[in-house]
Parts: sequence; C-alpha cells; structure tokens
Amino acid sequence: MKIGIIGIGKLGSIHLRICKEIQRIEEIYIVDTDKKKLQQHTGVTHLTDYQQLCGKVDAVSIVTPTSTHFELAKFFLERKIPVFVEKPITSNLKEANTLLSMAKNKKTLLFVGHVERYNNAYLAAKEKIKDPIFIECHRLSPYPHRSLDVGVVLDLMIHDLDIILDLLKDDIKNVQAKGVKVISSTEDIANVRITFKNGCVANITASRISEKKERKVRIFMRNCYISLDYAQQEAQIYKKGAAKITKDTLPINKEEPLKKEIIEFVNLVQNKTFDMDSAQGARNALELALKIQKIINEDPNNNR
Repeated sequence: MKIGIIGIGKLGSIHLRICKEIQRIEEIYIVDTDKKKLQQHTGVTHLTDYQQLCGKVDAVSIVTPTSTHFELAKFFLERKIPVFVEKPITSNLKEANTLLSMAKNKKTLLFVGHVERYNNAYLAAKEKIKDPIFIECHRLSPYPHRSLDVGVVLDLMIHDLDIILDLLKDDIKNVQAKGVKVISSTEDIANVRITFKNGCVANITASRISEKKERKVRIFMRNCYISLDYAQQEAQIYKKGAAKITKDTLPINKEEPLKKEIIEFVNLVQNKTFDMDSAQGARNALELALKIQKIINEDPNNNR
C-alpha cells in the first residue's frame, strides 16, 4: 500500500511515524507547503502540492487545519481515493453532508479520526455500560498554540460528544451551554449539559487553558459507576455491595489508540471495504458540537 500524508505538523508527524511502523505500507508521500517541515523527515517522498498525489497513492491521510478538510477530502473522493481525515470532519454541516453524499455516490471510504473510540480503556468499559443515568466528562489541556481555527468545542469537546453519542444512541431533549473566550478569538473553555429523551444527563467540561492535561469520564448506572482515564488507559468499576462500595480495576491491554485507528483504516482500504459508520458518527458529533457552539455564541451572558 502507498499512502499520502497531507500536513506534516505535530499530529501529521505522528501519523508519519505510525505509517513507517506498518509493514504493509511500502511507500509514503508527505505533503506540506512548508519545505522546512518536509526537510525534517527522511526516507519518504516530499511534495508541496497535494494534487501531485494522484496516480501515486492508494489512500490519503489529511492532517491539516479544519478549514481545509472539505477542499482536500472532496478532491480525493472525486477521484475515488480513500480518505482518512482527522476530526472534526469539516467546519460546518453542509460540507460534512456533501462529503458523506460524495463518499456514498463514489462508494469510496471516508474515515474520520475520532481516536478515543480506539482507546482500550473505553473499549473495556463499554462492555460494562448498560443504561447510563449520568455521565460526567472532563477534557482539559494547556494552551495548544495549534488548532486555533476552531474553538474548544470543536477542538477537544467533540471527542466526548462522539463517545456519548456512540454510547447512548438516543435523541437529545435539551442542550445548555456556557463558554468563554480567554486567550483566542473563539471559546477556550466550555461547559455543556445535555439531557437525552431517555432521561440520561451528560455534563461535559472542556478547556484548553488548564495547567495540566486531563481526559477523564465517569459513567453512572444503577448501583454502580465506571471511572475512565483515557490518557492512562485505566478504568475502574465501583459497585454497591451489601455494606460497602467495592472497586475493581478492569484488565486493559494498553496500546496506542491512534496506531490502532490507522491500522483499521489500512485494513479497510486493503480489503476494499466500503464503510460509512466512521463518517456518519463524525457528522453526528459535528452537528451536536455546532449546536453547542451556536448556543454559546448567541448567549449575551457568554463571553462578557
């Protein structure tokens, strides 16, 4: 398999490292308009124009700012070249819907990078989750100096929105949101409360102005709850006993989630599997994230 990686910044460099580790990938092309970034990587072919990948690759990985996702993904889907695009799928719902329609019409794989779905801690916990009543998420990080073309909802919170939608698969009854611009021109910290029609409530906080990184979630069910740490790939389940609460640590085989995700993409491409699940889930997460962002932007009490 031959693959092109478009955008060779911090995350693109990780994509490159992982692709080099996958033996089935025999040739890698990296594309960036910044020649200095290209020169930092050896053993691969350098290009400055993504259109030069046509006829050279079996698939592409798009690791560029969100505002460019639509143009790039559309170009390759039109030519029936499978696409991996990092989250969020696009900047707006119209573009996302267009890409999904194009992928269906061309019967070409559109795969979106929502990496927490491949976190073994989440996968271990998911097997134990039945009818959650309350979900609490915290996703905090220091100021990133990157991905600033979108706010914290589209940058960070969208991971948790995607997981919650994956878990519940239920209609939303109500959304409340608060957000504040602290450093950048978009919201840097946000808190959201989502009520689902089945009665479950999700309280989600995302910040990119925190001192430390944190990616944790607690999922409460009747008589038990699960505490999950994405970063450490750890999960504990707390259960109501006869006289006390018992704690069990779930067995987890720690693996690099992004590597698992890219391997899944490679498998789908090599097996010529047409799958819309990833793109549809990403589109639904984007729709919810944009709704939250709209509530934040239209509230006169926010961003004061």
